Amino acid sequence: MPRTNAPPPAEQPGEGRPDGGAASVQPALESTLPAPAARAAANWRQTLWAMVMIQFIMTMAFSVLTPIMPLLLPELGVQTEAGINLWAGILAGSTSFIAAFASPLWGSVADRHGRKLMLLRSSLAIAVFTVLMGIAANVWQFFACRALMGVFAGFSSAAIALVASQVPEERLGFSLGWLSTGQLVGSLIGPIFGGILADMTGSYRIPFYCTSAMIFLALGLVWFIVHEEFTRPRKGDRGRSTMSGLIALATTPALLALFFVLLMAQFGVRTVQPIVTLYVKEMVGVVPNLATLAGIAFSITGLANVVSAPFLGNRSDRIGYRRVLLICLAGGTLMTLPQAFTDNYWLFTAERFGVGLFIGGLLPTANALVGRLVSREERGAVYGMTSSAMFLGNSLGPLIGGAIAAGFGLRWVFLLTAAVMTVNLVWVYYRVPEYGT
Repeated sequence: MPRTNAPPPAEQPGEGRPDGGAASVQPALESTLPAPAARAAANWRQTLWAMVMIQFIMTMAFSVLTPIMPLLLPELGVQTEAGINLWAGILAGSTSFIAAFASPLWGSVADRHGRKLMLLRSSLAIAVFTVLMGIAANVWQFFACRALMGVFAGFSSAAIALVASQVPEERLGFSLGWLSTGQLVGSLIGPIFGGILADMTGSYRIPFYCTSAMIFLALGLVWFIVHEEFTRPRKGDRGRSTMSGLIALATTPALLALFFVLLMAQFGVRTVQPIVTLYVKEMVGVVPNLATLAGIAFSITGLANVVSAPFLGNRSDRIGYRRVLLICLAGGTLMTLPQAFTDNYWLFTAERFGVGLFIGGLLPTANALVGRLVSREERGAVYGMTSSAMFLGNSLGPLIGGAIAAGFGLRWVFLLTAAVMTVNLVWVYYRVPEYGT
């Protein structure tokens, strides 16, 4: 059973964490923050709302291409149905898979040179590779652009690290909850916008150019609006910073536990995504509005995330991060399990909405707790490591979910997801300590 009432950092002797790890915990009060953090706290709201808007634009740009890529494959030389299905899966998962290994490196670079610089670097690279995808002549060129995009990825982890290093400690959950909301709203609007844009222009390549333009817009906003109070580490500390995320993760039980929390959370959320449309078709049959009904069932979870993420993020600052994680996982399990036995479409949609209300708080709460367990100077490296967990969950979830559906049936995917959430719940209960407030 984890310790749930660790004393505040100011009462800790030396530089230890509440759980005895190696990296230092920052004091929770603004008055005791180091000088750069104290200065940043004065304009933290401006930085937060600017980053929420930029995260919305970036995520919308990413998700615009989601419904377009499979439709572009015949123009890239993939003609068979089996080939299209195979390449659609490869292209969807390749960026996240490669980013899982590149993200820790960029997190360490962010700690040495600043998180704003990493936002500029990532958005510029993504904009360039998106244009190159639009002019790709064959599927291998397209795949190479997707892979290189994963190498230079890291926008979301840099955004989390920047916000977490600028806002007051006691508002960390609130701030990351709103950042997550910007991301979720963008992911809801993007696919709709992408589909409409492709239909209006009659081209599957024009959306790539429009997406690149949107990313350049976000880059400009980062350059002109986002302000970061950043002090470059001393020359002797730069080498240590490169390994600080890995060292903190390996030597701090709470951080290691949260790494697996984030991996399992993303895995559990993404396992059902490939089969929602098929499950709706199984319930309602082949009807004229099948695509619309499937789209509603698919998007309703994200809509619920938008409602719950800022609320649960804010509550986590008040009632405790571990408690909110337990509530989210318990509710997500109870809402997911009945979906395996539901034959009514509207009941299924209501259950999908219920899942979204609970799981919307998982990522901002876990990321807020990660931020409270490490110093501001190390947050880029540590968030790079935790982003790797999320990328791995994003890659493995749909892959295993599709395999389970093919081998055992659609209903077993929901049973697997509920089981993963239950394991995650038990893991949090026994392995994740509460941060003292």
